[in-house]
Amino acid sequence: GSRVPHQLRVEVADFTKSGNMAGGKKKSSNNLTTQIQKTLLSIWQEKHMILFKTDYTFLVTAFLWFLEIAVNIFVIQRVSYTEIDWKAYMDEVEGVINGTFDYTYLKGDTGPLVYPAGFVYIFTGLYYLTDHGRHIRLAQYVFAVFYLINLLLVFRIYHRTKKVPPYVFFFVCCASYRIHSIFILRLFNDPVAMMLLFGAINLFLDGRWTLGCALYRQVETPSLLAVSVKMNVLLFAPGLLFLLLSEFGLWKTLPKLTVCALIQLMLGLPFLLVNPSAYISRAFDLGRQFLFKWTVNWRFLPEEVFLSRYFHLALLVSHLSTLLLFALKRWRKSGSTIWTLLIDPSKRKEAGHKLSADHILYVSLHYQFYVWYFHTLPYLLWSGGVKKMAHLLRVLILGLIELSWNTYPSTNYSSLSLHVCHLIILLFLWLNPTLAPSTRRSESKAKSH
Repeated sequence: GSRVPHQLRVEVADFTKSGNMAGGKKKSSNNLTTQIQKTLLSIWQEKHMILFKTDYTFLVTAFLWFLEIAVNIFVIQRVSYTEIDWKAYMDEVEGVINGTFDYTYLKGDTGPLVYPAGFVYIFTGLYYLTDHGRHIRLAQYVFAVFYLINLLLVFRIYHRTKKVPPYVFFFVCCASYRIHSIFILRLFNDPVAMMLLFGAINLFLDGRWTLGCALYRQVETPSLLAVSVKMNVLLFAPGLLFLLLSEFGLWKTLPKLTVCALIQLMLGLPFLLVNPSAYISRAFDLGRQFLFKWTVNWRFLPEEVFLSRYFHLALLVSHLSTLLLFALKRWRKSGSTIWTLLIDPSKRKEAGHKLSADHILYVSLHYQFYVWYFHTLPYLLWSGGVKKMAHLLRVLILGLIELSWNTYPSTNYSSLSLHVCHLIILLFLWLNPTLAPSTRRSESKAKSH
């Protein structure tokens, strides 16, 4: 009948609680061990399907990513670096470092500075990191890091979408000589832009639209070029605008576009304050002329046709017409019109669009611009409307495209084969079934930030 002292009761309670917690941790640990064992057993039982089932995308891409570390080191150590634009980049940013903010006077070995302010800031950092651009080997390893980050972002997209069989990812990384060359043997600015672009796409997939738009706008800064002949990240803009309107409607899209404009304005402000006309005309020149000697996909044309402004205009018109056809006929949902995009999504009868491959169209020209669409090719091929097409034929198309880009100088046959492959991919996308109305909202709708 004697009462138990309060302190003893507390100690017993604490001991019991600790025991329960320890038991819980032990149980949790056992559950984790069991789960790992089940996973390993499942992998072993389906080992013959690892390269074909999309459930194993993470496993295969993780292996390939670590393999790419060794591949990049091997290429840097064994293959000679080729100087093309790196020294010109360093000369251009050196002018800014020395206090020149007038684009009229900023130039390098290959001509005037023709990239917007974001390029200047990024390559200024590389200028200091590589001892004024003189430490080429260090710059190569920096670009190898860019390559690995870019590949990680690409693999994450494929892991999220689960559209492509894992064996294809070997062709996305290890098998492409041209892509390794663009990143770590040539040090072009294009890889930096694409790394940021794929970062933005990952944010879009996570539903972080405003932050993704901000990063996308940063992407535009490294390489904004003539849209009539040479395509770049601006070609993703129509697809992005379509997705924004589909997800948010007109009025909620406008603030996100404003973010893009403000970031571009702030980045260019030091140059706009000094000579706005020079900055805009140089950095956003839509009338630049390109050399026929570097063309990849128009070699079969006479040079005078290639250089003709009428040809440039025809390319622009055909590109815009194709975009319009896809927007009116393929991107919209069945039973809806293109004007539905302007309505607030909460007032529509169907949910917004999911992010999909056929929202992106492309055209290519010079060798380094292979990187603009290379990593999207498997997605475009394996998510198209021709489901019964043999895997071998899809791989063959990838191989022909790679061969065309590795042919230097390009030939009539390499250019024609590249066009044929592009037209087949475009046909795949056109044959994609029109999206049916869905009763389920996009999971990213919940995150408008």
